[in-house]
Amino acid sequence: MIEYTNLAVNHDGTIRGLKKKHVQMIAIGGTIGTGLFLGAGNSIAKTGPSILIVYAVLGAFFFMMMRGIGEMLYADPSQHTFVSFISKYVGAGAGYFAGWSYWIGLVFVAMAELTAVSTYVKFWFPNWQTWIIQIAFLFILTMINLIAVKLFGETEYWFAMIKIIAIVAMIVTGLFLIATGFKAPASGGHTVASFGNVFSNFTLFPNGASMFFAAFPMVFFAFQGMEFVGITTAETQNPREVLPKAINTIIFRILIFYLGAMIIIMSIINWHVIAKTPDESPFVMVFQLAGFKAAALVINFVVLTSAASALNSAIYSAGRHFYQLAEESDSKLMGNFREISSNGVPAKAIILTAVLVLLSPVINSIPQITSAFGFITSISSNMYIIVYAMTMYAHRKFRESTDFMPNGFVMPGYKWTSPLTLLFFAAIYISLFFQADSRMSAIGAIVFTIIFGYLSHRKFSSKSKVSTSTSTAS
Repeated sequence: MIEYTNLAVNHDGTIRGLKKKHVQMIAIGGTIGTGLFLGAGNSIAKTGPSILIVYAVLGAFFFMMMRGIGEMLYADPSQHTFVSFISKYVGAGAGYFAGWSYWIGLVFVAMAELTAVSTYVKFWFPNWQTWIIQIAFLFILTMINLIAVKLFGETEYWFAMIKIIAIVAMIVTGLFLIATGFKAPASGGHTVASFGNVFSNFTLFPNGASMFFAAFPMVFFAFQGMEFVGITTAETQNPREVLPKAINTIIFRILIFYLGAMIIIMSIINWHVIAKTPDESPFVMVFQLAGFKAAALVINFVVLTSAASALNSAIYSAGRHFYQLAEESDSKLMGNFREISSNGVPAKAIILTAVLVLLSPVINSIPQITSAFGFITSISSNMYIIVYAMTMYAHRKFRESTDFMPNGFVMPGYKWTSPLTLLFFAAIYISLFFQADSRMSAIGAIVFTIIFGYLSHRKFSSKSKVSTSTSTAS
């Protein structure tokens, strides 16, 4: 039984049930994705030690984006989604486009994570039916979201804790191997594990400049979802106290969990050795070198919880976004999704999201559709870059409004960091066109933006004309 005693209730009926510990761990969970555990080998293979530069640069710009989002949410912590600021400061049409685009993207993210969950479960139980695994996980996580936001917070707390323990254990294991002078595999023999191995014979572009720049969008998508912590603000106790601390520690989490892990890995294992088997998890390799034979099983459990956490977060976030879309809509059909349940959650919006995610088992059972699903998922991922850029533009408009709080949670060096962040998002998107595997989805996202953006603008410009003519007639 979830207790609501002494919890603040918003005017719309949602409950501020997330505590400081929940938000802090949700922020960590949003920073650490499955890509760190499974994709680190691929990242290192592309650029060698200079991958540290890629992570540092992307981490800095994501931090700036989060400071911009945090500044707006600090001024108005009642918003259920940061995308609502696009409607408020850029325009209803832009907000309509961004809101639906982001929600559609979340649904596809949830489908992809549900597919990943079943893959990791089948690692242990290969004879289990994929669709049964997916329906079971989806049902459990949907129920967690429907019962109470506090239960969701507790679930995410422990999901994040598992990821942190795995990373810290790998770092501690690596430090032990370095301290004891462990002889690690290297190209052409073995070498003593040492921090000096990271920058020995360092070159910025060991595989060429094109491979170096190709790593940027790959790491960008690994960081995708970091903004999720901003969606919890409306249901957080003392948001103006909790949110700044959660956002400000992002930079330290990137330094420890990403850069720290990468440095340890490349100190122990020569990066050329990692490059020979880029699909193998470096975490597994480090633990196995230390004599931990069950490393693959443990890391599979970690990535399973990581994928389940991402699915859980996507259900939560998509439910709140659809609720926000219903709130901003004058459609009678959408009006059904404006209701908040007695548990203080937008239950109907969450259930709709779960029903749509149920399409994932159907899609995975039809081989001909699976490739199209992957293509559409890539398009929706690319749409995130466009929504991020629109959010930063909304932040610039916010700065010009009377809502701006000079003494609030202010984005550092705004005059420089804001335009640089916008330009960086543009550069990331342009870089997609230089890679064969991302070019078509990048074009697809632009086509979607032009068509849906035009329809959104037309929808609200026609409404504006009607309201103007009505007021003139009266």
